[in-house]
Amino acid sequence: MRKLAIVCLALASLAIACKQAVPAPRPTIPLVERIAADTTGLHRLAATAGHQGGHGAIALLGEPSDVIRLARHMQHVDALDNIDARTVRDSLPDFAGEEFQAILDVMHAPYAHFFALELNRESLDSLREASVRNALFAWDSTCYSRATDKAATLQKSRSKVLIYTSFLQEQYGLFDVDTLQQLTGGGSYLLAPARTLLEDAIRQGAKHIAVWAPRAVRQSDVFPNVYEELGGTGTVTVLTPDAALDVRTELRNLLRQYHTTELPLDALILCDYHPDLASLASEVALIRQSTSDQDRAYNQMLSSSFFVLDPCTSLTAAAYRLLRRENLFAHRISLPQVRYYETAESLGGETVLEEASPRYVQSAYVSDFD
Repeated sequence: MRKLAIVCLALASLAIACKQAVPAPRPTIPLVERIAADTTGLHRLAATAGHQGGHGAIALLGEPSDVIRLARHMQHVDALDNIDARTVRDSLPDFAGEEFQAILDVMHAPYAHFFALELNRESLDSLREASVRNALFAWDSTCYSRATDKAATLQKSRSKVLIYTSFLQEQYGLFDVDTLQQLTGGGSYLLAPARTLLEDAIRQGAKHIAVWAPRAVRQSDVFPNVYEELGGTGTVTVLTPDAALDVRTELRNLLRQYHTTELPLDALILCDYHPDLASLASEVALIRQSTSDQDRAYNQMLSSSFFVLDPCTSLTAAAYRLLRRENLFAHRISLPQVRYYETAESLGGETVLEEASPRYVQSAYVSDFD
């Protein structure tokens, strides 16, 4: 039986064995069925995905701001010794020699708009289809120089690992990517944020977990669903605190909501790829020392080992451990490189992938959130 490893945390992997096409455990989208029924083209692309070992790129897929922030973090992170993986900085980027493909899904972002209107099968299928098409773009060895070109003639690296940044696509889409690989025999590794964060929290001993999430993520139920799949024996409470001008107010809004559960709190998961972790840590320290009745109640609620997790840190650590465990490192002597790509509309009205220069990305996206 072939082993299809779908990894969403370095310490845990899901092995799915298949030699022949097998029925999906739940209905998949028509796009996956069409690809699986084909014997050339996209079918071959999916079937050969993930079989090049350490040769290939690490694809980051999702909404532009999240992808760019994760790419920058992974490009520059130096938290470990590159020889023995000890938690010691060695002045060498942890992903030295790797190529990151930042696939900015401009055509479908923001994904929350799929939830702005009445939820229906058609809108969710569109989100699921975008997840599959982005995987195909990552696995392909060509892309468009410009969306107005007649054909994809620009060469690019095929991706060996796919890291989805969207919690919504994790809930509505990754199943279809998994199914496509099962039906075609592909073996690409996948990482997704909710599973990675929950695995991380469970591994660190958290029993009662709060998730600070936007409304659409809370509405999707991705965290309760993944926690149930993981066999969690505690609780996961997903909260969307009232927006405020400062972290102090927002954090206390969240703690006030959680306090109504009458449960202790072991870990707080953030769904933000650019959180103000220093301010959060400072506020938690103030709560620990405060003598006000409200803060004393919050302090009693927080466990002595309370900790905070964010997707950038957890996904980066999971990716590193995955590459090390599966011997997927490129082993090139060079600094990590990031290549940017955008989804765009072709002259024929189809969604295609075109290359974007770092200068364009800097002016089009980074200036808005830096």
